[in-house]
Amino acid sequence: MSGFSPHSPLRAWWSRRRPAAGAAVMATGIISVGLDLTGHETLSRIALVLGCAAWLGLAAEFAAGLLRERARWAADAGTPGALTAVAATTVLGTRLSASGRQTLAEALLALSALLWPVLTVLVVRHWKRRMPGGVFLCCVATQGLAVLCATLAAAESAAWLAHTALVLFWLGLVLYGVALARFDLRQVLEGPGDQWIAGGALAISALAGSKLLAADSARLYLWNDDDHGVLRAVTVALLVLDLAWYAVLLVAEGVRPRPRYDVRRWATVFPMGMTAIATLLVSATVDVPWLRTPGEVLLWISVAAWLAVAAGTVGSALAAVRSTAPR
Repeated sequence: MSGFSPHSPLRAWWSRRRPAAGAAVMATGIISVGLDLTGHETLSRIALVLGCAAWLGLAAEFAAGLLRERARWAADAGTPGALTAVAATTVLGTRLSASGRQTLAEALLALSALLWPVLTVLVVRHWKRRMPGGVFLCCVATQGLAVLCATLAAAESAAWLAHTALVLFWLGLVLYGVALARFDLRQVLEGPGDQWIAGGALAISALAGSKLLAADSARLYLWNDDDHGVLRAVTVALLVLDLAWYAVLLVAEGVRPRPRYDVRRWATVFPMGMTAIATLLVSATVDVPWLRTPGEVLLWISVAAWLAVAAGTVGSALAAVRSTAPR
């Protein structure tokens, strides 16, 4: 416990990385989802435990900041990284729902639904021209809610949740367009990691579309043929656009390598993992079986990226502790 005392080096290191560190929970949660989809249950559960532990730590910091450091909390809440609180919560809720823990998933949905409008308004009010990749988190958080709503709609045969998810899905696409207009395209070559969210936002949008398609059934009859056709076409188009962004961003990393560790590299891992999950689920939903193999390849690439960034995080924390240790 002493390592996390109010004046400890580790606590100081951690506090400087709020709230962007929420991307680590998002990345870990989505890796858990992907490993579960591909049948690696043990690895998936390990990732889920790590993600839940990190989420609890961030939740404690969020609550402590609200109670003790309201000025700093308000400043953090106005930054794009604040929306990782919503996105991380919905990702974990989606994974827990897949494990059959519907009550926990519902609780996380309720929490994220409470946070989403407050944080979205605070963040959007501070938007300006030429924003970094974090500007797309408004879309990611909205589509995260759509994914969790659609997931629970299918699990509990709740049509109202599916219809809510559909509204959020379209709203998320509108927010993506607005964010794209404010995104500084130079970040593709210069960004420290969060530029990948430009593609990750499309990936989670494609995932939301596939979840909406999968939620339909003879019992619920959510969409007629026209609705189904539009959803299917938009979902496939979103995945294609996401894969195009993936290719562009990957080439940009090769053209201008940025090997030094940055906490915003967690915002690279999440889009990588989300692209893999979207590819796997769109493959199943729209019945394109050949997409499964590329999805699995992309998943293991994202796992490798997760391990590299996790090693960088541990190294950064140890260096911070050593630099302030008594001599």
